[in-house]
Amino acid sequence: MTVILDRAEDLATATWHSVCPLDELELAWGEAALIEGRQVALFRTAPDQVFAVAQQDPATLANVMARGIIGSRGSRPTIASPLHKEVYDLETGECFTHPELKLATYATRIVDGYIEVEL
Repeated sequence: MTVILDRAEDLATATWHSVCPLDELELAWGEAALIEGRQVALFRTAPDQVFAVAQQDPATLANVMARGIIGSRGSRPTIASPLHKEVYDLETGECFTHPELKLATYATRIVDGYIEVEL
């Protein structure tokens, strides 16, 4: 879940990375970012909600998740892999179609109009 702050309030144990202005992400569209050498897929699902997950598809190990299909299962926001269509929960990384697979997820927050991701 995205946290919105008016100013940076870094936690002692968290390492937050500023990625880009919120306005640079289109609604319902994924973008890839390289953060500290790690490929991350970002999804803006609402005007003030951004999810971050690993760019690497757990099933194929291809770096393609930013091109996945955003959807939902009930009230759960999801991303479907663009390759074999495995469906993952954007909040937890659980795979609905193959429970043995797991997609890494990262906390996000919006600080002064910029998206930050915790690694």
